[in-house]
Amino acid sequence: MAEPSVTVERRDHLLLLGVNRPEKRNAWNLDVIVGIARGLTELAQDQDLRVGVIFGHGAVFTAGLDLPAVAPVIAAGEGASVLPPDSVDPWDFLGEPCPKPVVVAVHGRCYTLGIELVLASQVAVAAADTVFAQLEVARGIVPLGGATWRLPAKLGTAGARYLLTAEEFDANEALRIGLITEVVPVGRHLDRAIELAEKIARNAPLGVQAALAGGRAAERSARDAAAQHLRDSVRGLFNSEDASEAVAAMLAKRSPTFRGR
Repeated sequence: MAEPSVTVERRDHLLLLGVNRPEKRNAWNLDVIVGIARGLTELAQDQDLRVGVIFGHGAVFTAGLDLPAVAPVIAAGEGASVLPPDSVDPWDFLGEPCPKPVVVAVHGRCYTLGIELVLASQVAVAAADTVFAQLEVARGIVPLGGATWRLPAKLGTAGARYLLTAEEFDANEALRIGLITEVVPVGRHLDRAIELAEKIARNAPLGVQAALAGGRAAERSARDAAAQHLRDSVRGLFNSEDASEAVAAMLAKRSPTFRGR
């Protein structure tokens, strides 16, 4: 029997969701996206669950989106169908988020949608070996999960830099610019994330959820404007020659040559 793309574990008031494609460096294909969305929907709907923890099995948190698997769906204008009906949006961008807190534990690599997941979470713990990169503009496309808005809005000029340069940066830099909550020794990221999730879970759940909802209400109009702009532009980007060149270069393991069309 095949291993699940996402593992699900209940631990008292916590729900642990593990991305489980280590042979693909935990790149998110449609199965992973659906698995995480359904897990967070379970967290949202179950009164006994108070906090979610998202992590990655294997050597890295995630190498990002499985572009060859997902890009055709988006290019066809069917991006909205990626998330199951009535599920929460893990990135709190194109749909409604989980009303309960989420803690993210990252290690190894945290690329593209992994950063966007961190930006949408309430607490993020990184192992000291973590390397981050928002790579989409180097792949002829644009981030789909809110980084176009949240990186500059939350992290200022540093966020804008990493959005537009696609540079890699390390865990200490991520802490300095405010992307993550703390850096821990290699191998301790998940344990520490669970410790922090348990601290949150010991507080009054209705109060925690109200505090979270209040912060989201303040940013809702900006989020919706950024999401609408993405909806208006993303299909054209994914059907551009540059996007096709990026996929071909990735499969051929060579550098792409972009022509701006």
